[in-house]
Amino acid sequence: MKTLAQSRLAKLAPAAPPKWKLRLYVADNTAKSVAAFRNLEQLCEVHLPGRYHIEVIDLLKNPQLAQGDQILAVPAVVRKLPVPIRKIIGTLADTERVLVGLDLRPHEADPFAPRKTR
Repeated sequence: MKTLAQSRLAKLAPAAPPKWKLRLYVADNTAKSVAAFRNLEQLCEVHLPGRYHIEVIDLLKNPQLAQGDQILAVPAVVRKLPVPIRKIIGTLADTERVLVGLDLRPHEADPFAPRKTR
C-alpha cells in the first residue's frame, strides 16, 4: 500500500513522454524501402530514443492495409501516435523535412518551400 508521501511524490513526478507509433509502408525489399527504414530508424534513435515503435507493412503482401491510411505511394511513413496523424512520402533522406513533417522540430519556415542556394 502506498503511503501518503509516495502518492504525493508520484503526482509531482514528470509524466513519461509519449511513445511514438510509426507505420512504414513499403513495396517489397527495394533499395528505396530499405533506405526509408534505415533513415526512419536512425532519426528515431537520435530524437526518440526508447520511445518509438516502427511497424513495417509490405503492401505487396498486404495491399488491403493501404486503404486504412490512404496510402497512394511508397515508401511512406504515417505517425499514428501521438495524434494528430502525420504522413510523409519518400525515402526520408531529408532529415530536416522529416523532423518538421513528423512534428519533431518546431516550424521555422515552410519545409516544402524551395530551398535557397548559396
